[in-house]
Amino acid sequence: MCRDCSCGQPAPEPLPEPTRQLPLHTALLQRNDAQAAGLRQRFEAAGVTVVNLLSSPGSGKTALLEALAQRLDPTGLAVIVGDLATDNDARRLQAAGLAAVQITTGQACHLEAPMVAEGLHRLHHQGISLEQLELLVIENVGNLVCPGAYDLGESLRVVLLSTTEGEDKPLKYAPIFHGADLVLITKIDLAAAVGFDRAAAHAAIARVAPHALVLETSARSGAGLDALINALAR
Repeated sequence: MCRDCSCGQPAPEPLPEPTRQLPLHTALLQRNDAQAAGLRQRFEAAGVTVVNLLSSPGSGKTALLEALAQRLDPTGLAVIVGDLATDNDARRLQAAGLAAVQITTGQACHLEAPMVAEGLHRLHHQGISLEQLELLVIENVGNLVCPGAYDLGESLRVVLLSTTEGEDKPLKYAPIFHGADLVLITKIDLAAAVGFDRAAAHAAIARVAPHALVLETSARSGAGLDALINALAR
């Protein structure tokens, strides 16, 4: 019966609602990947190694770079720093003698290729050209989720795991570790104090990123930094 009258006629079948698929995330990544490919060509032409440095907040990315600044020629190293707010990390790196620029993302939880291009533009205004660099580090926003989905034109993806975070982070955040070329276990000088299970951490990394090189480092003691420099040189 019709729902709206008493004519006795059977109710018509409802028409299917039209549907449209809007692949917004896919399209966004495609645009980013195209720009990242352009950046990669620029980096390769300049002969500079570019590292995308990824980790959760507080794992020691900036401290690690400060320690490297004491062992490397600062004129051959520059850093693009990403944070939601403040320029604290860029100022720390500048105080350590490095050319560093800050990209403040606002509410964005990751850096994207156009933001890296903006960072290069700011370095250029500081008189820093890609051709004079041996190593460009992109210190990504502290986050173990969305930064891993965005190609920045880098040569290497380096993911940090701090001893203070626990051994299971690679299992909890497998995608970002799976994409790593190099995994650094940082703050290794605190391992005993926080009860860090090194064997469990290495097993977790091997499970999700069997192809990655794994190094144990300490920005405070200097442990593992020479091995890291050799790995970056290779």
